[in-house]
Amino acid sequence: MPKSPTNAPLDQYASDAGQLPVTPNDVKAAAAAIAGSVIVTECDRSRTLSEICGCQLWLKFENLQFTSSFKERGALNRLLALSPEERRRGVVAMSAGNHAQGVAYHANRLGIPATIVMPEGTPMVKIANTRRHGAATVISGKTLEEAAGFARTHGKAESLTMIHPYDDPLIIAGQGTIALEMIAAVPQLEMLVVPTGGGGLISGIAVAAKALNPELQIVGVQAQLYPSMYNAIKGEDLPMRGDTLAEGIAVKAPGAITTGIIRRLVDDIVLVTEDQIERAVAMLIAIEKTVVEGAGAAGLAAVLAAPERFAGRHVGLVLTGGNIDTRLIASVLTRELAREGRLTEIAIDIVDRPGQLAAVSALLAEASANIIEVSHQRTFSDLPAKGTLLEVVIETRDRAHLEDVMKRLGEAGFAVWLPGRR
Repeated sequence: MPKSPTNAPLDQYASDAGQLPVTPNDVKAAAAAIAGSVIVTECDRSRTLSEICGCQLWLKFENLQFTSSFKERGALNRLLALSPEERRRGVVAMSAGNHAQGVAYHANRLGIPATIVMPEGTPMVKIANTRRHGAATVISGKTLEEAAGFARTHGKAESLTMIHPYDDPLIIAGQGTIALEMIAAVPQLEMLVVPTGGGGLISGIAVAAKALNPELQIVGVQAQLYPSMYNAIKGEDLPMRGDTLAEGIAVKAPGAITTGIIRRLVDDIVLVTEDQIERAVAMLIAIEKTVVEGAGAAGLAAVLAAPERFAGRHVGLVLTGGNIDTRLIASVLTRELAREGRLTEIAIDIVDRPGQLAAVSALLAEASANIIEVSHQRTFSDLPAKGTLLEVVIETRDRAHLEDVMKRLGEAGFAVWLPGRR
């Protein structure tokens, strides 16, 4: 077990940081600057997730910030550094959502005009919240990089100061304040698992955490569909494509500043699949009763995917944000029920005569299966003219219960199968 690092002076690490553009004292200064304007969120141990994962799991609830994301920290630290003239002219930022809200909220609070450029496909909840905070919003570009290009052009034309979402020393220092709070709350932490997109969060956390405890391991997590930092650090060339649930870390081009810091201070970068991210989102809702977006659940997804790596350790996870559409939450939860065998569509070949539906319903009731939806298909199937395809969505306790239901229907003489598996 590493020694408690809470009494180590941050400036003691500065000489070891060499040419790094962000120092531990920069993070300490950011903490003083944003104090009182950003919530010191709870860092709590999850008893249930700890048992499931086989380690002591501590959750930093940044999804409970006012704008539901850690991005407030860096945004505020950067805004506070503006000159009076820069404040008067205003700022521009590009973001897939959380940085946008952080900039919009604190700019509005400080009386600074803000324009936010958001790429197409940004979740509506993030667009609506950004507008609610008083910022002018522009939807431009299919990717964050295209939105950034427009933001730079627009900002130059209007003499606006660019507030970059991650590749800025003041942004990085602001995000690093999370590590100060986590280690102060839980000195025994041995590993921090951090969602990683452009790298601002993990860079700031690594600068602060390694200063306080050089033995503490920092592991970054990226969505498998967007392994930009993974490629940069490991020298790989994995493709980046598609729509990920973790759009908050779907960055094609990681920051130059952040990449340099990560090379020096971060121990590893790992990838997680969409199924793993979905499962983590569902588990946090079901177990912790907390809503976390895909990017915010990436840390838990990584621990669940490789429990042997974290076994027996004190592990800190940053739940980075909770801005997710309610429709998407419903889809994630429903898909998780299907994976667990608790919600299933079954297909049954029945004779087209009175009483057959009642017979099936009675069998399902006897098997304690709940009927959610029912549909008949007489025309578009390959069954004989006197046959009917009955499609039923049922709720069961688990996969074993589902198998028992299927067995009972088969024993009663019904041809039953899962669609697509006949």
